[in-house]
Amino acid sequence: MSVGKNFGLGLTMGTAILTAGVIGLVAPLGLDAQQAAPAPEVTFTRDIAPILQRSCQNCHRPGQVAPMSLQTYEEARPWARAMKQRTAIRDKFGAMPPWYIEKNIGIQHYKNDPSLSDEEVAKIAKWADTGAARGNVADMPAPRVFPDGASWHSGQPDLIVESPEITVKANAPDWWGEFEPTKIPLTEDRYVSSVEIREVNNFSNDSGRETVGQRYVWHHLIWATAEFSGDGDPIDASISEGAVGWPVHEVGRNADIFDPNAGRLLKANSSIIYQSAHLHSGGADVKSKLLFGFRFHPKGYKPARRSTLRNLGNGLDIDIKPNEANQQLHAYLVLQQPTKIATFEPHLHAPGQRMCLEAIWGINIQTLTCAGYDHNWVRQYEYEDDHAPLLPRGTILHIIGYMDNTPNNKNIPDPRNWQGSGNRSIANMFIDLGQSVPLTDDEFQQEMAERRRKLGPNRPDVIVGCPLCNVIPPPAKPTASPQQ
Repeated sequence: MSVGKNFGLGLTMGTAILTAGVIGLVAPLGLDAQQAAPAPEVTFTRDIAPILQRSCQNCHRPGQVAPMSLQTYEEARPWARAMKQRTAIRDKFGAMPPWYIEKNIGIQHYKNDPSLSDEEVAKIAKWADTGAARGNVADMPAPRVFPDGASWHSGQPDLIVESPEITVKANAPDWWGEFEPTKIPLTEDRYVSSVEIREVNNFSNDSGRETVGQRYVWHHLIWATAEFSGDGDPIDASISEGAVGWPVHEVGRNADIFDPNAGRLLKANSSIIYQSAHLHSGGADVKSKLLFGFRFHPKGYKPARRSTLRNLGNGLDIDIKPNEANQQLHAYLVLQQPTKIATFEPHLHAPGQRMCLEAIWGINIQTLTCAGYDHNWVRQYEYEDDHAPLLPRGTILHIIGYMDNTPNNKNIPDPRNWQGSGNRSIANMFIDLGQSVPLTDDEFQQEMAERRRKLGPNRPDVIVGCPLCNVIPPPAKPTASPQQ
């Protein structure tokens, strides 16, 4: 066989061997040249500081609830590994920031959502794993400015009312009871757009027990506002529209922002009534009071609708077995008229791990929201206006609570014990304290038409939270004119 025989590739054998050898030498160089440039280093100034400013510094700054400030590199650097661990928890007990909506199911559009994206969680992890570098000082964003009153997370109130100051001893037992009403210094009726309650006390971060819940002594407060008669008794709702029940205050709870069309009335010369307060010692002698921050609609505003407390669940008849995880509790409510779901607020106690809210309409079952639970941070989740569930009359609301009564749950004092209902945090409740807005049939159709308009012609076939949004009613038949 001739060495110079052509192999049908335009090459002789000798040329092919030589070419193969050259390719063998050159190929690795070509692959190296084609490799992507290394990913840029994750730094505090460029990557981490903007995340902390948006989602963390409301609390992680001097004078606020968090045990450490995270405003500068020097403050944040020692906590890099803890930041990685806490942000990776996502929607479980102990997660930071304290926002527990599960991101893989249900509606994902909420107001005042401080949660981190997957990309931001990954950045924090990489920063911690690669030495937590400072970065270029020129990349550092300007410090966030907190004006007077910025400790109110939803903005400076128009009116602040103080409760009586109380003293709770270091080892005092739990206390339930009422306080004398507080007169509201308001000379004209106003409608409230939001209310936020803050506890102010003389705890220091170096005293008491080391959980957020133990830096406060007000476990919860059930409260209302009402006018008083000449004989000193509150005038009830059957007589006066000024008798208004308000959402429960709980430790770590965020502000209540009411539906824009369903502001709540605060009557002139009315008072705050402390219907049921629960005080719990934090491990140090403390003086404490509550500040009620009301924000008003403009003068002349009149609500077109009213909001109501769903109070769906079971606070009395709970059965949780010992040494068992993932136990479920269920409760149901049939809507008697079309309804907008304004907020979702899971309320559980020590065994509680998560709660889901479902809407059942015929054979259509939709999971609206699932959220983890941390009793140090009781969250109310307010749906964005264009994503609040719109549910027809006859819809069955279904909540499912998931309980863990095992040693894996650090909140449980003794998982060998059966657990029932109770008011203390180590006992049990199972309630959705969210707000609903009942609608007339016409209002329901108007809301769905507006939802369709905003979603546009490419809206999905199934709209979570609005099972009838794609059912367009036929045009009304013209009224026959009387015969002449």
